Amino acid sequence: MKSPQEPLHPATGVFFHDVFRGRQWDIIGDKFRRFPEALGNALSLPQVRLYHSPAVSEELLLKIHTPRFVDDLKRAWYYDGVRHSAGGCVEAVEKILSGELVNALVFNVAAGHHAERDYSWGGTYASCAGPAFWNARQKFGRQRFAIVDTDAHHGNGTRDVFRDDPDILHVCFCGSSRSECEGLKVCVDAGWQSSDGEYLDKVRREFIARAREFRPDLILHNLGHDTCQGDYGDLGLSPEFFIDLAGEVNRCAREVCQGRYVIVTHGGCRADVAEYIFPAILGILAEGR
Repeated sequence: MKSPQEPLHPATGVFFHDVFRGRQWDIIGDKFRRFPEALGNALSLPQVRLYHSPAVSEELLLKIHTPRFVDDLKRAWYYDGVRHSAGGCVEAVEKILSGELVNALVFNVAAGHHAERDYSWGGTYASCAGPAFWNARQKFGRQRFAIVDTDAHHGNGTRDVFRDDPDILHVCFCGSSRSECEGLKVCVDAGWQSSDGEYLDKVRREFIARAREFRPDLILHNLGHDTCQGDYGDLGLSPEFFIDLAGEVNRCAREVCQGRYVIVTHGGCRADVAEYIFPAILGILAEGR
C-alpha cells in the first residue's frame, strides 16, 4: 500500500456533475442551476482542475450501508445524484492522498451527513465520507481523518458510520453539546442565534484545537450554508461568514496535514448565497489563503 504523498503540484480540484443542476433536489432545491459556470474567474485559475464527479460503485456503497438499504436506494429517483456526489468525494480524497491535488471543493446533492448504515433522512440518502475513507484506507493503509460539520443539523449519519472508529475525529456543530468516545466524537451547541465572530470562535476552540492535537492525514468539511440569514436553518450568520470559515479551516489544514482539505457542500437552499460563497471559497483553496 502507498503512503499519502506530499502534493506534487499545488492543485485544487473541483468535482461537479451535470446531474446536480436542473432538478429540484430535496431540501436544497436547484441551487446549483448556474454551476459550475457560477464559479467564474476562480474556475480559470491555473491551479484549479475541474473534474466530472464519477459514479461511486455499488461495491463501495455496500462497504458502508446494508444490502437492503442499497437495494432501496437504487430504485429511488435521486440515485444518480447520490452516486455522483459520493463518487466525487471518493475521487477527491484519493487524488489528494496520492499527491495529485492538495485540496478540493466537492459539489454534492442527495448524499451526506444524515445517512446512517441502514437509515437516512433530510435529503442526504447515502454516505459520502464512508465510501471515501474506506477506499482511501484500502489504497493507502491506515489513515486518520478529521471531520468538521458546520451544517445546521446534527450529522447523525456520520456519527453512526464512524462512532467506533478511533482514527476519526468528528466535531459536529448542531443543537446540543456532548462528547463521546474519549473526546473523538463531539457535538457543539451552535445556539439559536450567533454572530459570525462567536461561531468562528467556537470552531477555533472546539475543532481547530482538537485537530491540532489529533494530527489527521486529511480534513473533510461538511459545509452547509443553511445557517445563513434567510435560509431554513438561519442562525443569523452573514454570507461572508462561510468564506471566513473556509479560510480558518484551510489554514488549520496547512498547519496539521500539509493542506489536505476537502470541502463537501451540504445544506442551504439559497442559490444566491451559493453563487456568492463558493467562488470565493474556491479562490481560498487555490491561492492558499
